[in-house]
Amino acid sequence: MDSGFPYKRILLKLSGEAFTVEGKTGIDIHRVRTIAEQVKICHKNGLKVSVVIGGGNIFRGMPAAEGGMDRATADYMGMLATMINAMALQDACEKIDLITRVQSAIEMKSIAEIYIRRKAMRHLEKNRIVIFAGGTGNPYFTTDTTAALRAVEVGCQVILKATKVDGVYDADPKKVPDAKRFLRVSFMESMQRRLRIMDSTAIALCMENNLPIIVFDIFKENNLKSLVEGGKVGTLISSAEGLEYA
Repeated sequence: MDSGFPYKRILLKLSGEAFTVEGKTGIDIHRVRTIAEQVKICHKNGLKVSVVIGGGNIFRGMPAAEGGMDRATADYMGMLATMINAMALQDACEKIDLITRVQSAIEMKSIAEIYIRRKAMRHLEKNRIVIFAGGTGNPYFTTDTTAALRAVEVGCQVILKATKVDGVYDADPKKVPDAKRFLRVSFMESMQRRLRIMDSTAIALCMENNLPIIVFDIFKENNLKSLVEGGKVGTLISSAEGLEYA
């Protein structure tokens, strides 16, 4: 199906919080099924889909490190949390007839493939959903950086960063009532304004490889469907200079 969407190979970046009810931790099965349905929308529109999920709904490495835990240990625990989320999403996807593969940067032979770039690309060519777990396999890196790295490695054309807000604003819309949403903004402008779209390592990697990011609200009904059908949804961050307000 020709969706009118300019990108054909995407990486969907999800936060762990997308898998739980606001204010709670753990996994809400209904939420996971809702996300799986969103993945299916992308698949039905002819897109090659890969996914990176955070683990913040289960464990956050940085707060644990700030509380006195060894930083590397805390980060590894966070990586294991992403594996739990990946398995939950895989189960939900396969229950709606999507063929998936989980690839982990940390070897776990019984439950996932080890990450191999060429194998991941082959899965995408066969229209399988590839879920990348275990972060980069190294401490001190976020899942934002994982998303940027994997997207570049497997030839994705865009990162779709799923959030709870409908794009990127020039100020925090929860604190500033008249904050304005950007329709598009350049990588350089986003860094100069410190917009905190992704961490600086991830943004730099995307900028160096001309990999655009679209920030959008995944929980707004039909939002992702509209996006992958070519609608103007969320905020586009790219190498193109200048900015445009919605």
